[in-house]
Amino acid sequence: MMLPTHALLGLAIAAPLIVVAPEFAPAALVGAFLGSVLPDFDLYAGHRRTLHYPTLYVAAAVPIAITAAFVVTPWLVAAAFLFAGAALHCRMDRYGGGLELRPWEATSDRAVYDHVRNQWRAPKRWIRYDGAPEDVLLAVSVGVPLWIVLESPLRWLVGTALLVGGTYGLLRRRLATIASVVFGSVPEPVDEYVPSRYNTIESAAGADRQAESISGYLAQ
Repeated sequence: MMLPTHALLGLAIAAPLIVVAPEFAPAALVGAFLGSVLPDFDLYAGHRRTLHYPTLYVAAAVPIAITAAFVVTPWLVAAAFLFAGAALHCRMDRYGGGLELRPWEATSDRAVYDHVRNQWRAPKRWIRYDGAPEDVLLAVSVGVPLWIVLESPLRWLVGTALLVGGTYGLLRRRLATIASVVFGSVPEPVDEYVPSRYNTIESAAGADRQAESISGYLAQ
């Protein structure tokens, strides 16, 4: 699932506080947004493993949320929603595709790493891959109501997420082709920092198809 969708879902779980407890809504919204994007900061350092904790984020969110219910402070509310947003992110990654450059091919059985069980959880592929039409549809379904109920600057954040998500969805498959070629030619001193899914050596036929795809894309 693409990052804009994660960000919008994070804002969505905090949005009810606009009605229930408007004085704490800003803290909840900021905390949920930060938590919903936090796990993907491991994109180039053990993606979906280094900062993805599908069980531990929940274990942290529950006691903080209970504490915040009795000792209500903006910081505790923000912390509760931060961990809730991070937990939701990891859960939604499980519902998406695998950890691969072309997840629509369904060749990977790795969705998110479970540090408690010390094993990878398999993808369910309810949303086939990040940027899939159903991923964009989910982002729009969540983002439009948020655009209506939120005020600036969060409203503009929602608008940006929708714009980026829609654009990414349109270009997703072409970006995979370009990335495999670009990152595959990275020099050795830098190569070790490139995720393996970007520099996997493919067959000559596959490389030819990639070159043809890029040439056709640039010619458009």
